[in-house]
Amino acid sequence: MLFDCDGVLADSEGLVNRIVAEALTARGWRMTGEQARETFLGMALPDMVPVIEARTGPLPPRWGRELSERIARALREEVEPIPGAAAAVRAVAAAGIPVACASNSARLELVAKLERLGLAALFGPRRMLSFEEVPRPKPAGDLYRAAAAACGADPADCVVVEDSLLGVRAGLAAGCRVLGFVRETEAAILAGLGAEPFFAMEALPGLLGLGSPEGRSDC
Repeated sequence: MLFDCDGVLADSEGLVNRIVAEALTARGWRMTGEQARETFLGMALPDMVPVIEARTGPLPPRWGRELSERIARALREEVEPIPGAAAAVRAVAAAGIPVACASNSARLELVAKLERLGLAALFGPRRMLSFEEVPRPKPAGDLYRAAAAACGADPADCVVVEDSLLGVRAGLAAGCRVLGFVRETEAAILAGLGAEPFFAMEALPGLLGLGSPEGRSDC
């Protein structure tokens, strides 16, 4: 079972978007948190940088690292879970299904979020994957193929939980079944890409058929 993080496990997008907006406004690209969400939703930092530099000019060499450090500090103090998400992950793991988290976040940010939510030990270091662990971030399938490998599973036997267009495309590109958590993106849009929409994390164990062996996924 392969989980995205932002918007799926961690209610972090508003916080992160606010910090990104503040950082870009300081460099001359005036932006609100909502505008940051519309511009960068689901994007990894390497894909954000060319967009930013087209508006602000070249960024200092450590700008991305310093932004990640600032975000990670805030996440450790402020981020809250998506309702029902932690219990759903624990229910899946308790059923003997390997779990991994694959995020377009920097690793520093991803670890901060999962530690704050009390899920880092459940995933373990090898099954917390950021864009830094793979050649290409989402929407390429690299992250979910790597997450499946970390679980010892074939991607075709894995289920991905995603909430963004880039994430859904990544899961499908990896060859996984994708469940689309309806939050930031409308159900019809997720379904149009090929995801199976659902509306509450409490429904996740049932969608995996944990009570019926014939419906159960391997990962």
